[in-house]
Amino acid sequence: MLPVIRDAIDTDLKAITAIYSDEVIHRTATFELDAPDEAEMARRVDAVRAQDLPWLVAESDGEVAGYAYLAPFRLRPAYRYCVELSAYVAPHAQGHGVGKALMAALIERARERGLRHLIGVIGDSENAASIGLHRSAGFREAGVWRETGWKFDRWINVVLMQLDLMPEGGPPPGDGLRL
Repeated sequence: MLPVIRDAIDTDLKAITAIYSDEVIHRTATFELDAPDEAEMARRVDAVRAQDLPWLVAESDGEVAGYAYLAPFRLRPAYRYCVELSAYVAPHAQGHGVGKALMAALIERARERGLRHLIGVIGDSENAASIGLHRSAGFREAGVWRETGWKFDRWINVVLMQLDLMPEGGPPPGDGLRL
Protein backbone atom coordinates (compact mmCIF):
# COMPACT_ATOMS: atom_id res chain seq x y z
CA MET A 1 0.00 0.00 0.00
CA LEU A 2 1.35 3.44 -0.93
CA PRO A 3 1.96 5.81 1.96
CA VAL A 4 -0.06 8.98 2.53
CA ILE A 5 2.16 12.03 2.08
CA ARG A 6 1.27 15.06 4.18
CA ASP A 7 2.79 18.07 5.89
CA ALA A 8 4.45 17.23 9.19
CA ILE A 9 2.64 18.21 12.36
CA ASP A 10 3.95 18.60 15.91
CA THR A 11 2.83 15.13 16.95
CA ASP A 12 5.14 13.66 14.26
CA LEU A 13 8.26 14.97 16.00
CA LYS A 14 8.78 11.86 18.12
CA ALA A 15 8.79 9.60 15.04
CA ILE A 16 10.89 12.05 13.00
CA THR A 17 13.45 12.16 15.81
CA ALA A 18 13.53 8.36 16.10
CA ILE A 19 14.03 7.88 12.35
CA TYR A 20 16.84 10.43 12.21
CA SER A 21 18.48 9.13 15.41
CA ASP A 22 18.63 5.65 13.88
CA GLU A 23 20.42 7.11 10.84
CA VAL A 24 22.89 9.01 13.01
CA ILE A 25 23.69 6.02 15.21
CA HIS A 26 23.78 3.21 12.64
CA ARG A 27 24.38 4.59 9.14
CA THR A 28 26.26 7.13 7.06
CA ALA A 29 23.41 9.03 5.39
CA THR A 30 24.23 11.85 7.80
CA PHE A 31 27.60 12.85 9.17
CA GLU A 32 26.20 13.85 12.55
CA LEU A 33 27.76 11.81 15.32
CA ASP A 34 25.33 12.56 18.14
CA ALA A 35 21.61 12.15 17.63
CA PRO A 36 19.67 15.37 18.22
CA ASP A 37 16.79 15.39 20.67
CA GLU A 38 13.17 16.19 19.90
CA ALA A 39 13.60 19.88 20.78
CA GLU A 40 16.43 20.23 18.26
CA MET A 41 14.42 18.45 15.57
CA ALA A 42 11.52 20.83 16.27
CA ARG A 43 13.91 23.75 15.80
CA ARG A 44 15.00 22.29 12.44
CA VAL A 45 11.41 21.81 11.27
CA ASP A 46 10.61 25.40 12.27
CA ALA A 47 13.67 26.71 10.38
CA VAL A 48 12.52 24.97 7.19
CA ARG A 49 8.98 26.25 7.59
CA ALA A 50 10.29 29.79 8.21
CA GLN A 51 11.63 29.66 4.63
CA ASP A 52 8.14 28.69 3.42
CA LEU A 53 9.52 25.28 2.43
CA PRO A 54 7.87 21.90 3.00
CA TRP A 55 8.64 19.30 5.65
CA LEU A 56 6.62 16.22 4.75
CA VAL A 57 5.97 12.86 6.34
CA ALA A 58 4.92 9.57 4.81
CA GLU A 59 2.29 7.81 6.86
CA SER A 60 1.70 4.10 6.43
CA ASP A 61 -0.67 2.01 8.54
CA GLY A 62 -1.19 4.99 10.85
CA GLU A 63 2.47 5.59 11.65
CA VAL A 64 5.21 7.81 10.27
CA ALA A 65 7.32 5.68 7.92
CA GLY A 66 9.61 8.46 6.70
CA TYR A 67 10.04 12.17 6.26
CA ALA A 68 11.59 14.57 3.78
CA TYR A 69 12.09 18.28 3.40
CA LEU A 70 13.52 21.04 1.25
CA ALA A 71 16.04 23.51 2.69
CA PRO A 72 18.13 26.31 1.20
CA PHE A 73 21.20 24.83 -0.50
CA ARG A 74 23.40 27.79 0.45
CA LEU A 75 22.58 31.06 2.17
CA ARG A 76 23.89 33.44 -0.50
CA PRO A 77 21.18 35.29 -2.50
CA ALA A 78 22.39 33.95 -5.85
CA TYR A 79 21.44 30.44 -4.66
CA ARG A 80 17.80 31.43 -3.95
CA TYR A 81 16.41 29.15 -6.71
CA CYS A 82 18.31 26.09 -5.50
CA VAL A 83 17.27 23.84 -2.59
CA GLU A 84 18.62 20.71 -0.99
CA LEU A 85 16.29 17.72 -0.74
CA SER A 86 16.68 15.42 2.27
CA ALA A 87 14.71 12.23 2.86
CA TYR A 88 14.88 9.59 5.59
CA VAL A 89 12.89 6.37 5.78
CA ALA A 90 12.38 4.17 8.84
CA PRO A 91 14.29 0.88 8.54
CA HIS A 92 11.11 -1.23 8.49
CA ALA A 93 9.69 0.86 5.61
CA GLN A 94 12.73 0.90 3.34
CA GLY A 95 12.22 -0.67 -0.08
CA HIS A 96 8.44 -0.11 -0.04
CA GLY A 97 8.18 3.10 -2.09
CA VAL A 98 8.19 5.51 0.86
CA GLY A 99 11.29 7.40 -0.26
CA LYS A 100 10.06 7.56 -3.84
CA ALA A 101 6.66 8.95 -2.78
CA LEU A 102 8.27 11.57 -0.53
CA MET A 103 10.69 12.62 -3.25
CA ALA A 104 7.93 12.94 -5.86
CA ALA A 105 5.89 15.14 -3.52
CA LEU A 106 8.87 17.41 -2.80
CA ILE A 107 9.73 17.73 -6.48
CA GLU A 108 6.16 18.84 -7.17
CA ARG A 109 6.29 21.36 -4.32
CA ALA A 110 9.58 22.75 -5.66
CA ARG A 111 8.05 23.16 -9.12
CA GLU A 112 5.06 24.97 -7.62
CA ARG A 113 7.46 27.38 -5.87
CA GLY A 114 9.27 28.16 -9.12
CA LEU A 115 12.54 26.70 -7.91
CA ARG A 116 15.08 25.65 -10.47
CA HIS A 117 17.48 23.11 -8.98
CA LEU A 118 17.19 20.37 -6.38
CA ILE A 119 20.41 19.10 -4.87
CA GLY A 120 20.80 15.71 -3.21
CA VAL A 121 23.76 15.47 -0.84
CA ILE A 122 24.21 11.77 -0.24
CA GLY A 123 26.44 10.68 2.59
CA ASP A 124 28.49 7.71 1.44
CA SER A 125 29.17 6.83 -2.18
CA GLU A 126 28.42 3.22 -1.18
CA ASN A 127 24.76 4.14 -0.47
CA ALA A 128 23.47 2.51 -3.66
CA ALA A 129 19.83 2.65 -2.53
CA SER A 130 19.84 6.43 -2.10
CA ILE A 131 21.81 7.03 -5.28
CA GLY A 132 19.39 4.77 -7.18
CA LEU A 133 16.37 6.52 -5.67
CA HIS A 134 17.70 9.91 -6.77
CA ARG A 135 18.44 8.59 -10.28
CA SER A 136 14.94 7.15 -10.58
CA ALA A 137 13.55 10.62 -9.79
CA GLY A 138 15.62 12.19 -12.57
CA PHE A 139 18.65 13.39 -10.60
CA ARG A 140 22.06 13.13 -12.23
CA GLU A 141 25.43 12.94 -10.53
CA ALA A 142 27.01 16.38 -10.18
CA GLY A 143 30.19 15.43 -8.33
CA VAL A 144 31.81 13.66 -5.42
CA TRP A 145 33.50 15.17 -2.41
CA ARG A 146 36.10 12.52 -1.64
CA GLU A 147 36.78 11.35 1.90
CA THR A 148 35.20 14.41 3.48
CA GLY A 149 33.52 12.67 6.43
CA TRP A 150 35.06 10.56 9.18
CA LYS A 151 32.51 8.23 10.76
CA PHE A 152 32.62 4.66 12.01
CA ASP A 153 36.44 4.72 11.79
CA ARG A 154 36.56 5.30 8.05
CA TRP A 155 36.62 8.11 5.51
CA ILE A 156 33.37 8.58 3.63
CA ASN A 157 32.64 10.26 0.31
CA VAL A 158 29.70 12.58 -0.35
CA VAL A 159 27.86 12.23 -3.66
CA LEU A 160 26.18 15.34 -5.06
CA MET A 161 23.22 14.80 -7.35
CA GLN A 162 21.18 17.46 -9.11
CA LEU A 163 17.74 17.67 -10.67
CA ASP A 164 17.15 20.54 -13.08
CA LEU A 165 13.49 21.54 -12.99
CA MET A 166 13.97 24.11 -15.78
CA PRO A 167 16.77 22.67 -17.94
CA GLU A 168 15.99 25.03 -20.83
CA GLY A 169 17.48 27.94 -18.85
CA GLY A 170 16.21 31.47 -19.16
CA PRO A 171 15.38 33.87 -16.37
CA PRO A 172 13.86 32.34 -13.24
CA PRO A 173 10.22 32.87 -12.42
CA GLY A 174 9.38 34.76 -9.23
CA ASP A 175 11.81 35.81 -6.54
CA GLY A 176 13.00 32.45 -5.20
CA LEU A 177 13.73 32.02 -1.51
CA ARG A 178 14.23 34.94 0.88
CA LEU A 179 17.88 34.56 1.87
